[in-house]
Amino acid sequence: MTIRDLIASAALADISLSHEEIKRYSRHLIMPEVGMTGQKRLKAASVLLIGAGGLGSPLAMYLAAAGVGRLGLVDYDTVDYSNLQRQIIHGTKDVGRLKLESAKERILDINPHVQVDTYAVPLTSANALELFAPYDIIIDGTDNFPTRYLTNDACVLLGKPNVYGSIFRFEGQASVFDAKEGPCYRCLFPEPPPPGLVPSCAEGGVLGVLPGTVGAIQATEAIKLILGVGEPLIGRLLLYDATTMSFDEVRLRKNPNCPICGENPTITELIDYEQFCGMPAHDHSEYGSGQTNGVPAITPVDLQRRLAAGDYLVILDVREPHEWEISNLADLGAVLIPKGQILEHLGELDTAKEIVVHCKMGGRSADVIRELQQHGYKKLLNLEGGINRWAREVDARLPVY
Repeated sequence: MTIRDLIASAALADISLSHEEIKRYSRHLIMPEVGMTGQKRLKAASVLLIGAGGLGSPLAMYLAAAGVGRLGLVDYDTVDYSNLQRQIIHGTKDVGRLKLESAKERILDINPHVQVDTYAVPLTSANALELFAPYDIIIDGTDNFPTRYLTNDACVLLGKPNVYGSIFRFEGQASVFDAKEGPCYRCLFPEPPPPGLVPSCAEGGVLGVLPGTVGAIQATEAIKLILGVGEPLIGRLLLYDATTMSFDEVRLRKNPNCPICGENPTITELIDYEQFCGMPAHDHSEYGSGQTNGVPAITPVDLQRRLAAGDYLVILDVREPHEWEISNLADLGAVLIPKGQILEHLGELDTAKEIVVHCKMGGRSADVIRELQQHGYKKLLNLEGGINRWAREVDARLPVY
């Protein structure tokens, strides 16, 4: 049974619209493709949003405004100043609050007729099926591969459509993965990229308006599924490039050998997705002791102590030049060699000297250390939390970005 059948089979006779709702949705009601029946379908529908951030912001607001009767939000993060450039459901006054709190407040201000359920927990293999079960449609607004594969697999196992979107810098993607009618996410991406190959938005950046465009596309697809109108993005991957203001489309085929939705599936239950992808799915507030991302590490405070004691340490910054302009450790003698240029500058790095490698938050620097280790470097330390943690704990004169 497809989502169209599910909504169509809902007891719409028991759904009514008040005079206030009729006035609110009047521009929908005069459209023959929506009308009273379509608006009742929207009111009867339930949608679960994974993430209340960049994509979740336009998704939640537009779906609420459209009259989707029940919205679920899964997010455990708090609002940070760096979110405000794109996560428009939150405001300056919300910094420090749980995203779910400010998001729910904004949704109910947009439309008090919507039921908003919040789940302030990380999405994991232990809770995904239970969280997804009550909802008609799942919308993926996440920014990491373990959660994308988890969302896909849970949707396939439960037979629910997965409205997918992703963003990075100036580019976005969108599709609808419904294993009953077409391919799933694994059909398109059987394996995740190697850890560190694709930077996150936190490391690579994202144009502030980009999630508005992609999130609006995802919201449109969800509404089309509920109404049963148009041609959803099932079997199609929409590619958006903001620099050229162009859209391209790639046709997708169901993979008969797909391990989750193929003819002979080998994945019949949810797995360990962090292990599968080789990377964490969730941010960790605790820093490790002596190791981060599997490499030897040093905390900013310990680095400060060693420098004050007169220890000679080479500080290697592997960020990009435009990041160096934001903040840097030039006063400590830091050397800038971007991650992608490390192999070209091996002759400038002495294997006999102890090198502290840093980036913004510690991920890219860990990748560089692993790469240097393969070329015989042994005296390497990763600065835990990168220059941002140094700014927070050692030198408040530096900005956090």
